[in-house]
Amino acid sequence: MTIYGHFRTRADLIEATLADALGSGEEVLKQVDLTGEPRAVLRELLLSSWSLVWQSSALLAAAEGTLGEERIRELHEAPAQQLEGLIRRGQDSGAFRTDLPTLWLVNAVHYLLHGAATEVRVGRLAASDAAYVVSQSVDALLVPSR
Repeated sequence: MTIYGHFRTRADLIEATLADALGSGEEVLKQVDLTGEPRAVLRELLLSSWSLVWQSSALLAAAEGTLGEERIRELHEAPAQQLEGLIRRGQDSGAFRTDLPTLWLVNAVHYLLHGAATEVRVGRLAASDAAYVVSQSVDALLVPSR
């Protein structure tokens, strides 16, 4: 029996695989201590997140073409909430900008991570540079200008 024998449609297979990958990723991200200085915690969270995003970039590309943005966003809810809490804490402490909505900043970080994965996948960004590029881009996005 093929793997398709366990799923009604290709979309069901992709969704189950993505949900499994995100569940494994959540376990990795739970290991990140979120109690430190917000910028340092964010860098650690981004490094952990980047490796997960990169490892599952082909799966995400398949999901984008099959599941739709809304369902993908729903599946990413737990890590998005973790990031949202960190950004809010950083905003409260003055480490992160407050002139833009928190949810916009969460989504922008999400898009930067996934955009970097796409750039690596198509050869416009070296995989070895991606974590640094993402970290610097997110820092520029979140840190208030002096």
